[in-house]
Amino acid sequence: MADDLEPERHGAEPQHPSPTIWPFAFAGGIALLLVGIVVSWPVAIIGAVIAVIFGFLWIREATREVRVAPPEPEREEQVSELAVEEGADPSEPDRYPRSVFLEGATLGLGALIGGIVTLPALGFMVLPAFVGQEYEPVDIGPLENFPENSYVTATFVYKKGEGRLGRRTAFIRNNGLVNEVPSMTIISSRCVHMGCPTQPQGPPGGEPTEIRTSSGPVSLQAVQASGFGCPCHGGAYDAEGNRTAGPPVRALDRYEYSIRNGSLILGTPFSVGEVEGEGAKARIKAYRLADPGQHVDGIEQIFYPYVP
Repeated sequence: MADDLEPERHGAEPQHPSPTIWPFAFAGGIALLLVGIVVSWPVAIIGAVIAVIFGFLWIREATREVRVAPPEPEREEQVSELAVEEGADPSEPDRYPRSVFLEGATLGLGALIGGIVTLPALGFMVLPAFVGQEYEPVDIGPLENFPENSYVTATFVYKKGEGRLGRRTAFIRNNGLVNEVPSMTIISSRCVHMGCPTQPQGPPGGEPTEIRTSSGPVSLQAVQASGFGCPCHGGAYDAEGNRTAGPPVRALDRYEYSIRNGSLILGTPFSVGEVEGEGAKARIKAYRLADPGQHVDGIEQIFYPYVP
């Protein structure tokens, strides 16, 4: 008789879900997504795809017992003797188990607390990279301060309220008129290897001149530049900003410009892969401003973070 009851006792044991790796893979996808938001958008997309795929598999595995077809309802006359003996009412509906309620409430409260703690920290970490990144136009002064076919080193206020850290330097050459429009070559002094300030290779053409424009003080100094060099790691560039030696990975960055009421206005800086030609005949392809050390063309560019 005991042997006959053993199969029933074994079948009545609760069936626990089998272990699965989906939660760990889902967590890995979320971590990759958060890292990618800061480092590289392609990495963030890959993390999002991984999180979606394994999140779906996790939900599918967790709800497997719920999604199966319910058993056929037993007839009322087949109420178990045990329920009758304990005085249970066969017509009373099943109640929501207290353990399930406590489990759901604990998970929900934990998720709420985790969101309250994580979201502000994540916002302070990520949002600064996306806000306050606009470039305001900078008035460099009248065009008469920039003689044709000669470089002038201009140091100006880039961001007000930041002291010396808010100052930038550009190398400006007036290429003359092209179709009655002034052509200017405006090269950033920031080395594209590690960001050190480059220096013109040539003697200065006189003493610095201090002027004041609508954007603030500007220091101008003529220079006989045959090229530019970086004193930090030996990077060298020609007179158009092309890399000629050393570790830099591309040409020097440049500035957009416009002429307003006879004054030269610097606009948004942009990156350059390589310059073809010289002066007004130079041909360049502009790229969104990249950080030092980043490639902007070729297959190498996909391995570098996106700059917001």
